Amino acid sequence: MRQIVRPAAVAGSFYPDNPERLHAQVSGFLQEAQVINNVPKALIVPHAGYIYSGSIAASAYATLKNQNESINRVVLIGPSHRVPFRGVATSSATHFSTPLGKIPIDLQTTQKLERLNCVEPFDQAHSFEHSLEVQLPFLQETLNKFSIIPLVVGDINPEQLAELIDTIWGGSETLIVISSDLSHYHDYKSAQKMDLATAKAISALSPSTINYDDACGRTGVNALLITAKRKGLKVVPLDLRNSGDTAGGRDQVVGYGSWAFVNPDA
Repeated sequence: MRQIVRPAAVAGSFYPDNPERLHAQVSGFLQEAQVINNVPKALIVPHAGYIYSGSIAASAYATLKNQNESINRVVLIGPSHRVPFRGVATSSATHFSTPLGKIPIDLQTTQKLERLNCVEPFDQAHSFEHSLEVQLPFLQETLNKFSIIPLVVGDINPEQLAELIDTIWGGSETLIVISSDLSHYHDYKSAQKMDLATAKAISALSPSTINYDDACGRTGVNALLITAKRKGLKVVPLDLRNSGDTAGGRDQVVGYGSWAFVNPDA
């Protein structure tokens, strides 16, 4: 089959476009992050520029350090920032690329998803979308050989998205990654209050209390919470900060958090 590569769109802006610098930055974030003993089935991670949210994302990806042999498929779910559409968009690419190399798409599973009414290939939603792309270098640094199922989320009911996630949930070989930032452009203390409320809702597996202004990837977050509750997963909070803590002023900040979802018996 002829390769169709979706090239990196935000290398050089959200993260370094030089492979050596990118490796050094991501591995540095990972080395500083604490590692939990639990095996994650799913993660919620932020998607801002690495200087802002890289260390928060690393706290989630560090949980994979001892699982790099068992996980060989990653479902990536993130919001559309540039293109409005209904449903869920797959990509017609066979690979996604970063400065660290190419990652194959699980085409068999993607084609099965495209038989669902809410899913269709829509390359325009993927072309410049950063919410999925910024996750890839972290996965490349923590996993060995793996494929991805990249899904950009448009206007869809969280319950319907939860049903989709359930169809590709898989076993220990499959990791679910939900990409979302938290509150946007509030002052530091207001953001802290809002994000803490969102964090409590995530830990309580309570999607009904996470609203439009609380998380840009709220549909994916809420769909995961619905699925996690059905499957009896436990939430492990990993990090909760904002851009005022990492790289920026405190007048208008963006909130970031990371969580791992684990089997209580694992």
